[in-house]
Amino acid sequence: MREIDGYCERLDPSYWAEPINAVTNVCFLIAAFIMWRRVRGQGLPLAMVLVALLAAIGVGSYLFHTHAQVWAAMADVVPILLFILVYFYGVNRDFLGLSLWPALGLTALFLPYAALTVPLFQLVPGLGGSAAYAPVPLLILIFAFFLRARMPDTARGMALGAAILIVSITLRSLDVPLCEALPMGTHLLWHILNAIMLGWMIDVYRRHMRRHANSTPVATRM
Repeated sequence: MREIDGYCERLDPSYWAEPINAVTNVCFLIAAFIMWRRVRGQGLPLAMVLVALLAAIGVGSYLFHTHAQVWAAMADVVPILLFILVYFYGVNRDFLGLSLWPALGLTALFLPYAALTVPLFQLVPGLGGSAAYAPVPLLILIFAFFLRARMPDTARGMALGAAILIVSITLRSLDVPLCEALPMGTHLLWHILNAIMLGWMIDVYRRHMRRHANSTPVATRM
Protein backbone atom coordinates (compact mmCIF):
# COMPACT_ATOMS: atom_id res chain seq x y z
CA MET A 1 0.00 0.00 0.00
CA ARG A 2 1.22 3.47 -0.90
CA GLU A 3 2.47 5.61 1.98
CA ILE A 4 1.60 9.32 2.00
CA ASP A 5 4.37 11.66 3.12
CA GLY A 6 3.17 15.24 3.01
CA TYR A 7 4.27 16.69 6.34
CA CYS A 8 7.48 17.99 7.82
CA GLU A 9 7.37 15.73 10.87
CA ARG A 10 7.19 12.45 8.90
CA LEU A 11 10.67 11.09 8.15
CA ASP A 12 9.83 7.40 7.66
CA PRO A 13 6.78 5.15 7.10
CA SER A 14 6.53 3.92 10.71
CA TYR A 15 3.32 4.21 12.78
CA TRP A 16 4.73 6.85 15.14
CA ALA A 17 6.62 8.84 12.51
CA GLU A 18 4.34 11.83 13.28
CA PRO A 19 3.88 11.68 17.06
CA ILE A 20 3.00 15.36 17.52
CA ASN A 21 0.66 15.48 14.55
CA ALA A 22 -1.00 12.30 15.80
CA VAL A 23 -1.37 13.25 19.47
CA THR A 24 -2.64 16.80 18.83
CA ASN A 25 -5.78 15.26 17.35
CA VAL A 26 -6.94 14.87 20.94
CA CYS A 27 -7.83 18.57 20.65
CA PHE A 28 -10.74 17.63 18.39
CA LEU A 29 -11.99 15.13 20.94
CA ILE A 30 -11.70 17.68 23.74
CA ALA A 31 -13.59 20.26 21.68
CA ALA A 32 -16.26 17.67 20.84
CA PHE A 33 -16.67 16.76 24.52
CA ILE A 34 -16.98 20.42 25.55
CA MET A 35 -19.57 21.08 22.86
CA TRP A 36 -21.47 17.89 23.67
CA ARG A 37 -21.87 19.13 27.24
CA ARG A 38 -23.14 22.49 25.96
CA VAL A 39 -25.49 21.11 23.31
CA ARG A 40 -27.05 18.10 25.05
CA GLY A 41 -30.60 18.51 26.23
CA GLN A 42 -31.23 21.63 24.13
CA GLY A 43 -33.26 20.01 21.37
CA LEU A 44 -30.67 20.64 18.67
CA PRO A 45 -30.14 17.36 16.80
CA LEU A 46 -28.19 19.01 13.99
CA ALA A 47 -25.74 20.42 16.53
CA MET A 48 -25.33 16.94 18.01
CA VAL A 49 -24.54 15.60 14.54
CA LEU A 50 -21.86 18.31 14.23
CA VAL A 51 -20.42 17.29 17.59
CA ALA A 52 -20.22 13.65 16.45
CA LEU A 53 -18.53 14.72 13.21
CA LEU A 54 -16.07 16.84 15.18
CA ALA A 55 -15.06 13.76 17.15
CA ALA A 56 -14.85 11.75 13.91
CA ILE A 57 -12.51 14.38 12.45
CA GLY A 58 -10.13 13.79 15.37
CA VAL A 59 -10.24 10.01 14.95
CA GLY A 60 -9.82 10.19 11.18
CA SER A 61 -6.94 12.62 11.37
CA TYR A 62 -5.23 10.43 13.98
CA LEU A 63 -5.52 7.44 11.67
CA PHE A 64 -4.07 9.44 8.79
CA HIS A 65 -1.09 10.74 10.76
CA THR A 66 -0.25 7.25 12.02
CA HIS A 67 -1.03 4.97 9.06
CA ALA A 68 -0.41 7.57 6.31
CA GLN A 69 -2.16 5.53 3.63
CA VAL A 70 -4.90 6.29 1.12
CA TRP A 71 -7.69 4.69 3.17
CA ALA A 72 -6.58 6.71 6.20
CA ALA A 73 -6.59 9.88 4.11
CA MET A 74 -10.23 9.15 3.28
CA ALA A 75 -10.96 8.66 6.99
CA ASP A 76 -9.41 12.09 7.48
CA VAL A 77 -11.15 14.12 4.77
CA VAL A 78 -14.64 12.56 4.65
CA PRO A 79 -15.68 13.70 8.17
CA ILE A 80 -14.36 17.19 7.36
CA LEU A 81 -16.43 17.36 4.18
CA LEU A 82 -19.50 16.06 6.02
CA PHE A 83 -19.04 18.66 8.77
CA ILE A 84 -18.87 21.42 6.15
CA LEU A 85 -21.99 20.21 4.36
CA VAL A 86 -24.02 19.68 7.53
CA TYR A 87 -23.00 23.07 8.90
CA PHE A 88 -23.90 24.93 5.72
CA TYR A 89 -27.19 23.06 5.60
CA GLY A 90 -27.84 24.38 9.11
CA VAL A 91 -26.93 27.89 7.97
CA ASN A 92 -29.25 27.67 4.98
CA ARG A 93 -32.12 26.23 7.00
CA ASP A 94 -31.84 27.95 10.36
CA PHE A 95 -30.03 31.21 9.58
CA LEU A 96 -31.53 31.97 6.16
CA GLY A 97 -34.88 30.31 6.99
CA LEU A 98 -35.05 28.08 3.90
CA SER A 99 -37.28 25.02 3.84
CA LEU A 100 -35.86 21.50 3.47
CA TRP A 101 -35.34 21.14 -0.27
CA PRO A 102 -34.07 24.67 -0.99
CA ALA A 103 -31.67 24.31 1.97
CA LEU A 104 -30.43 20.95 0.65
CA GLY A 105 -30.12 22.33 -2.88
CA LEU A 106 -28.12 25.36 -1.79
CA THR A 107 -25.92 23.12 0.36
CA ALA A 108 -25.23 20.84 -2.61
CA LEU A 109 -23.93 23.85 -4.53
CA PHE A 110 -20.93 23.84 -2.21
CA LEU A 111 -19.40 21.06 -4.32
CA PRO A 112 -19.33 22.96 -7.64
CA TYR A 113 -18.40 26.12 -5.73
CA ALA A 114 -15.36 24.34 -4.31
CA ALA A 115 -14.52 22.81 -7.71
CA LEU A 116 -14.47 26.30 -9.23
CA THR A 117 -12.63 28.14 -6.47
CA VAL A 118 -9.96 25.63 -5.44
CA PRO A 119 -8.05 26.04 -8.75
CA LEU A 120 -8.09 29.80 -8.21
CA PHE A 121 -6.68 29.45 -4.69
CA GLN A 122 -4.02 27.09 -6.08
CA LEU A 123 -2.65 30.10 -7.95
CA VAL A 124 -1.82 31.78 -4.63
CA PRO A 125 1.94 31.36 -4.05
CA GLY A 126 2.79 29.12 -1.11
CA LEU A 127 -0.75 27.91 -0.43
CA GLY A 128 -0.11 24.49 -1.99
CA GLY A 129 -2.36 21.66 -0.83
CA SER A 130 -4.05 23.98 1.67
CA ALA A 131 -5.88 25.58 -1.28
CA ALA A 132 -8.46 22.81 -0.94
CA TYR A 133 -9.62 24.35 2.34
CA ALA A 134 -9.52 28.01 1.32
CA PRO A 135 -13.05 28.16 -0.17
CA VAL A 136 -14.52 27.41 3.27
CA PRO A 137 -13.58 30.62 5.14
CA LEU A 138 -14.48 32.64 2.05
CA LEU A 139 -17.98 31.15 2.01
CA ILE A 140 -18.36 31.69 5.77
CA LEU A 141 -17.45 35.35 5.28
CA ILE A 142 -19.98 35.66 2.43
CA PHE A 143 -22.72 34.30 4.70
CA ALA A 144 -21.59 36.59 7.53
CA PHE A 145 -21.77 39.60 5.20
CA PHE A 146 -25.35 38.85 4.19
CA LEU A 147 -26.41 38.16 7.78
CA ARG A 148 -24.70 41.20 9.33
CA ALA A 149 -27.79 43.46 9.41
CA ARG A 150 -30.43 40.89 10.38
CA MET A 151 -28.35 38.74 12.73
CA PRO A 152 -25.29 40.77 13.79
CA ASP A 153 -24.24 38.51 16.67
CA THR A 154 -24.36 35.41 14.48
CA ALA A 155 -22.56 37.21 11.67
CA ARG A 156 -19.78 38.34 14.00
CA GLY A 157 -19.41 34.80 15.34
CA MET A 158 -19.12 33.40 11.83
CA ALA A 159 -16.59 36.07 10.83
CA LEU A 160 -14.45 35.24 13.85
CA GLY A 161 -14.60 31.55 12.94
CA ALA A 162 -13.50 32.38 9.39
CA ALA A 163 -10.61 34.46 10.72
CA ILE A 164 -9.39 31.59 12.91
CA LEU A 165 -9.61 29.23 9.94
CA ILE A 166 -7.62 31.62 7.73
CA VAL A 167 -4.82 31.69 10.31
CA SER A 168 -5.03 27.90 10.59
CA ILE A 169 -4.81 27.41 6.81
CA THR A 170 -1.83 29.77 6.68
CA LEU A 171 0.01 27.76 9.33
CA ARG A 172 -0.83 24.51 7.52
CA SER A 173 0.68 25.86 4.32
CA LEU A 174 3.88 26.83 6.18
CA ASP A 175 4.53 23.31 7.48
CA VAL A 176 6.96 22.18 4.76
CA PRO A 177 8.54 25.59 3.94
CA LEU A 178 9.52 26.07 7.61
CA CYS A 179 10.67 22.47 8.06
CA GLU A 180 14.38 23.20 8.30
CA ALA A 181 13.89 25.94 10.88
CA LEU A 182 11.13 24.09 12.76
CA PRO A 183 11.63 20.30 12.50
CA MET A 184 8.31 19.46 14.16
CA GLY A 185 6.52 21.58 11.56
CA THR A 186 3.45 23.74 11.99
CA HIS A 187 0.75 21.17 11.22
CA LEU A 188 0.09 20.69 14.93
CA LEU A 189 -1.14 24.29 15.04
CA TRP A 190 -3.55 23.46 12.23
CA HIS A 191 -5.02 20.77 14.47
CA ILE A 192 -5.21 22.98 17.56
CA LEU A 193 -6.75 25.99 15.78
CA ASN A 194 -9.14 23.85 13.75
CA ALA A 195 -10.41 22.15 16.91
CA ILE A 196 -11.02 25.59 18.43
CA MET A 197 -12.63 26.89 15.25
CA LEU A 198 -14.97 23.94 14.71
CA GLY A 199 -16.06 23.94 18.34
CA TRP A 200 -16.61 27.70 18.08
CA MET A 201 -18.73 27.32 14.95
CA ILE A 202 -20.92 24.76 16.69
CA ASP A 203 -21.34 27.20 19.55
CA VAL A 204 -22.23 29.99 17.10
CA TYR A 205 -25.01 27.75 15.80
CA ARG A 206 -26.11 26.80 19.33
CA ARG A 207 -26.26 30.41 20.51
CA HIS A 208 -28.11 31.48 17.38
CA MET A 209 -30.74 28.81 17.92
CA ARG A 210 -31.16 29.80 21.56
CA ARG A 211 -31.58 33.47 20.64
CA HIS A 212 -34.16 32.67 17.97
CA ALA A 213 -35.88 29.76 19.72
CA ASN A 214 -39.22 31.53 19.88
CA SER A 215 -39.18 32.71 16.27
CA THR A 216 -37.54 29.68 14.59
CA PRO A 217 -39.91 26.70 14.56
CA VAL A 218 -37.37 24.52 12.68
CA ALA A 219 -34.98 24.54 15.63
CA THR A 220 -35.53 20.90 16.51
CA ARG A 221 -35.75 19.49 12.97
CA MET A 222 -32.96 17.72 11.08
